[in-house]
Amino acid sequence: MKKLVIAYSGGLDTSYCAVSLSKEYDVHAVSVNTGGFSDEEIKNIESNAYKMGVSTYKNIDAVATFYNKVVKYLIFGNVLKNATYPLSVSAERIIQAIEIIEYAKSINAEYIAHGSTGAGNDQVRFDMIFQTLAPGIKIITPIRDGKLTRQEEIDYLKSEGIDMPWEKSKYSVNKGLWGTSVGGVETLKSEKPLPSEAYPSQLEKNGEEKVTITFKNGEFVALNGEENKPEINIENLNEIASKYAIGRDIHVGDTIVGTKGRVGFEAAAAIITVKAHHLLEKHTLTKWQLQHKEYLSSFYGMHLHEGQYLDPVMRDTEAFLQSSQKMVSGNVVVTLKPYHFSLDGIVSNHDLMSSAFSTYGEENKAWTADDAKGFIKILGNQNKIYQQVNK
Repeated sequence: MKKLVIAYSGGLDTSYCAVSLSKEYDVHAVSVNTGGFSDEEIKNIESNAYKMGVSTYKNIDAVATFYNKVVKYLIFGNVLKNATYPLSVSAERIIQAIEIIEYAKSINAEYIAHGSTGAGNDQVRFDMIFQTLAPGIKIITPIRDGKLTRQEEIDYLKSEGIDMPWEKSKYSVNKGLWGTSVGGVETLKSEKPLPSEAYPSQLEKNGEEKVTITFKNGEFVALNGEENKPEINIENLNEIASKYAIGRDIHVGDTIVGTKGRVGFEAAAAIITVKAHHLLEKHTLTKWQLQHKEYLSSFYGMHLHEGQYLDPVMRDTEAFLQSSQKMVSGNVVVTLKPYHFSLDGIVSNHDLMSSAFSTYGEENKAWTADDAKGFIKILGNQNKIYQQVNK
């Protein structure tokens, strides 16, 4: 039997793929942990994979890889798609696809399969990465090709002696390092919000709590003075902030396949980190750095969302973002409150609000009144010339 690798999540779609494909192929299941999986959950996924008839199962720990290859640049760029969404799931899928295809190549698999339907973004992300990195490996997508319904998949699995509680939960939840997506009947249309109980984290704390986020060259290097790897700091911040039910919202955007999409998400650590980092940049970067970063960051986020991660322009943009972070070091104090947070202020050796030069609206120490008058006169030349010529 020919060797096939399947991107296995343990859900209904990938379980159907595993069972049906095992009749024709030597199936090797692999899942990629980009955050959010406990050891117990990984053990359950492995146990279920073998029940589906796979030959082997492998879980790849890619949390650090996910941070270093993607999340780091999303923080550098303060990326929030449509000024809302931190690209929680779309960013994960890129790294998952890369890890899965590299694993398939390492065991000399001839085929690779995933459980995406033909209606969403993930099929594009997976297929593009697979085709680019391993054009000789054939892609198989039973759910997409067969246009299968959930009930058809359940009936097939029952006929194969696999009777598990496949009934779809009221809300679909995808948890990762950079946030958790939440989908339900409310997100299928435009008018209703998700109810509070749909979000995985509920309000556990009242009052206020201050946290200090330390950045060094743009990276999240310490939380409340305790140094750790950035991905661990993100996890720890999320553990603290999620108890205040912070980071809930609904993102509305354009899908890769041309439709509008709506999805709820909960991303306490991601939103706080991005906002805190952006505040520190406002103090430490020049006007023109901030301006050009804004559109390049938007470009980076859009192309990542669209599955274009492997295009060399992304490495070019990452180089710019990395270079921009040389002076982005300091502490940001954040106050956590039920359902929201506030940015209190920053302390940085690179703070450009230096009192040695001026205090905005109060006094200046670096120029005279005559200097100011001459500057304003020259600054207004273009407008004055235009008005006089075109009276």
